[in-house]
Amino acid sequence: MAASKMIRGTMILTVAAFVSRFLGILFVIPYYWLTGEQGSFLYQYAYTPYALMLSVSTLGLPLAVSKFVSKYNAMGDYESGRRLLKSGFLLMLVTGVVGFLLLFLSAPKIATLSDIPKGEFNNVVLVVRVVSIAIIIVPVMSLMRGYFQGFQSMGPTAVSQVAEQVARVGFILIGAFIAVKVAHGTVVTAAALATFAAFVGAVAGLYVMLHYWVLRRFRLRKTTSENRPMGRYKMSLIAMYKELVTYSVPFIAVGIAMNLYQLIDQFMAFHYLNYGNTVKEAVITDLTMNDQKLVLIPVTLATSLAMSAVPAIIVSYSKGDNQAVNEKITQAFELVLFLTIPAAVGLSVLGYMLHGLLYTVSPELLKIGGRILTWYAPTALLFALFQVGASILQGINRQLMTLIALGAGVLVKILLNPVSMKLFGMVGPIIATNIGYLVSILIIVFSIRKATDYHFSLIARQLIHISVYTGIMALAIKLIFLLFGGGFPNSRGKAFVIILLSVLAGAAVYLLLARWTGLLRKVMGRSRSARAR
Repeated sequence: MAASKMIRGTMILTVAAFVSRFLGILFVIPYYWLTGEQGSFLYQYAYTPYALMLSVSTLGLPLAVSKFVSKYNAMGDYESGRRLLKSGFLLMLVTGVVGFLLLFLSAPKIATLSDIPKGEFNNVVLVVRVVSIAIIIVPVMSLMRGYFQGFQSMGPTAVSQVAEQVARVGFILIGAFIAVKVAHGTVVTAAALATFAAFVGAVAGLYVMLHYWVLRRFRLRKTTSENRPMGRYKMSLIAMYKELVTYSVPFIAVGIAMNLYQLIDQFMAFHYLNYGNTVKEAVITDLTMNDQKLVLIPVTLATSLAMSAVPAIIVSYSKGDNQAVNEKITQAFELVLFLTIPAAVGLSVLGYMLHGLLYTVSPELLKIGGRILTWYAPTALLFALFQVGASILQGINRQLMTLIALGAGVLVKILLNPVSMKLFGMVGPIIATNIGYLVSILIIVFSIRKATDYHFSLIARQLIHISVYTGIMALAIKLIFLLFGGGFPNSRGKAFVIILLSVLAGAAVYLLLARWTGLLRKVMGRSRSARAR
């Protein structure tokens, strides 16, 4: 019963996370139409350091708090979780204020280290300082989410996540529209409003959590008082937070991985890319926002489905059922490969078409954005494998290896980035990112094999099938290009028609081949049976 409740709760969070992330990806397109290259550049330059500071300020919440509370609730010690919540409010408020001050005061230094052009220096400082305000309240919201999740109550977190993202995205788009189209203000004003939307979204998310707290506080207090053991050793706050930190650090590592890679590119691009400032801004914007958000679409879909197997891995591993663990690891990796490989290849083949349809207003920017998306799209597979692999390591209590893998990958990225930028220009950061993630994934794969005796040959045959079907799919898309006169769009209308036909034809070819050979039934059948168990 407990296992099924955990899996059902995780599925609720998975759906909410998918909706939230998808909204966070799609808003980029209308925002770009309203504010152009400069608006996207300023927004992302503020948001990357904000995301990193936020991860540190929240101490990896809410997952770490959820793990702590659920552990002690299972032992009948509901009081420890309640004491964590009460003391955590003050601590999270302090870390939020400290995080806000650090980011607010370091905004000029961030712009200086990035070698921002003089014309954009003050604008970057402004948007970084505006977005930093949200850090004050997000840690408290994260603490409450973790506490509810510790009681296997996933609904409050799910509703809060979606409410936060809807309010944030709505404020970004409405604010940018009013600033640019109604008030005829500057793009800088629109970007400042877009970054302030992080605070608006956080307020909405916190309001939802407080609403659930008011509704359920008496029931939670009753549960705590009825299950308070007599004469039990009272854990000190130092011991409590020491244990919490051991849980939280791996969650922080997974959460900040992508932001770290983005921040490295932001700091180095103006130093090492041999282009004019206008081209550099376009490259950075595409690498860290416009094209990067498109790359995240297949990652979000694949990892949302694949990571639904992780709670089942935790249950099987705790029971010592190694065969079931290996089956569920196979399920997770097969889903990632089956969904991400064709999506990434299709995104790469359609790179110029997609960028031309969604973003570009000039041939020069199309050449930059299309080339970056063509190279960047395959990285989606590495993003997905890293996230799912890191989650599996957490499920089998090998969290330290996640930190080691991330550290090794980031170090490789830092070392290779300058050379890659000098040798390969605008695609150099992508090459360095791919090598860094490959190093991390190899470490994760080795760790999983060592801990579970998992044989990756179990998915080798499926990988061959997926690669062949994806190759045939890519040929079908190329044939459509040939019929319409090439893969470089002359207009948005032509790009839309080609993309629509390519997606329909490519998906039909891939799925029909997968169904004809039985791969589709095998992957989806295994997924259903694992969830049923």
